[in-house]
Amino acid sequence: MNTYQAVRDAMSIALAKDDNAVVFGEDVAFGGVFRCTMGLAEEFGRERVFNTPLTEQGIAGFGIGLAMMGHTAIAEIQFADYIFPAFDQLVNEAAKIRYRSGGSFNVGGLTIRTPTMSVGHGGLYHSQSPEGFFMGASGLKIVIPRSPLQAKGLLLASIRDPNPVIFMEPKILYRSSVEQVPVDDFALPLGKAETLIPGSDLTVLTWGTPVYNSENAIKLLQNPPEVLDALIPKSLRQAKVELIDLRSILPWDVDHVVESVNRTGRLVIVHEAGMTAGAGAEISAEVQKRCFLKLEAPVKRVAGWDVPNALQYEKFHMPDSIRILDAIMETLSY
Repeated sequence: MNTYQAVRDAMSIALAKDDNAVVFGEDVAFGGVFRCTMGLAEEFGRERVFNTPLTEQGIAGFGIGLAMMGHTAIAEIQFADYIFPAFDQLVNEAAKIRYRSGGSFNVGGLTIRTPTMSVGHGGLYHSQSPEGFFMGASGLKIVIPRSPLQAKGLLLASIRDPNPVIFMEPKILYRSSVEQVPVDDFALPLGKAETLIPGSDLTVLTWGTPVYNSENAIKLLQNPPEVLDALIPKSLRQAKVELIDLRSILPWDVDHVVESVNRTGRLVIVHEAGMTAGAGAEISAEVQKRCFLKLEAPVKRVAGWDVPNALQYEKFHMPDSIRILDAIMETLSY
């Protein structure tokens, strides 16, 4: 499966096994702009898979109401760039209703799906990564998968989690990421990072699309092409770099990351969102506090520039393999 097929498969299983589950959002009854809901309306009926008006605040508010009444509400915000009109509903209502009502009500049945990150030509309103804006919203969970298998397992876990979850799907991976995915029902744990490449000299922490750029950067370090050969010191090429996919941004797996950094002594954090007050800033502060005596170098962040995502120069805005490689070498050489 590719990623959009895996996402569609997860929702099909959720609808089939939970009669209270509904899927809704802009154009979802037609299959959605990325085809993630293709055929679901025909399979489960248009009372359970239906379109909404063009109102993100309304979609989130409607989902909160459904979840409070005991439904499993699987809502789609068509692009993560347009989640901001729903910010009040998600941060002030969904995240707080259990606390506000003293446990009488909750919206644990709410999952907000939304495509995120760059696609190479999305520009200002179709390439943003807004996960960092929700880092302070206690009561929400934020999940970003890197692949089809991860997308299916994490989405099913998100739908069934007793807390509201914002599930952000890297849009460039919908078709470009392909792997074997079990057709059966399965879930992957939320709040748990995963080590993809073990190492002992430096930790690279990332999530979503940059997982692949980071993996490529590690390969470039170890086996540089001729054009980069003179720029990469031979003393660094034997470094063993550990690569971690965070997967859950809120809550993030502090113990997993800290254990790795205590072993390697160095950390490079990579994300597409802007650097200032991004998710990497919170992670960096916590790691500096917990690993201070073990750090061999300052925590390094590689992120999008603190400017709007520009259509003409989007490829230069994103943290590509060369920028990540440069950060790895700088941190190893400190």
